[in-house]
Amino acid sequence: MAQYTSPSSRPAGGFKKIFSILIIALLLFFFIFGYWRYFYTYSEGNRYGLLQKFSNRGNLFKTYEGELILSSIRSNANVPMASEKFFFSVSDEKVAKQLMGMQGLQVTVHYKEKKNSAFWRGDSPYIVDSVSVAP
Repeated sequence: MAQYTSPSSRPAGGFKKIFSILIIALLLFFFIFGYWRYFYTYSEGNRYGLLQKFSNRGNLFKTYEGELILSSIRSNANVPMASEKFFFSVSDEKVAKQLMGMQGLQVTVHYKEKKNSAFWRGDSPYIVDSVSVAP
């Protein structure tokens, strides 16, 4: 004998559909937010300065980190008087090997700025992807 259930006591099929759409929308939101925060290129450009420091550091994820001194005013003895530091990370091994031998030289680096730094990519949101020695 078949058992009769009233329409009000049956589970709503619409609830599963709404719940599924909500889960998909949340996953899509987190995917887009993560892409925007860690992979989207906010700006890119060049920086010119004295490569003061470049190292491979980190506890779990070894990353290449560098420091340029950007000089705006120089004295008669060609010594920088007013300067600021530009901190950057390098994710490309080939570029990192180039920079290892350029400490103390005037260099031009091309960088891409991300919205935030990512622990596997480095400490800085500035990611250098190419370098050249300045004349």
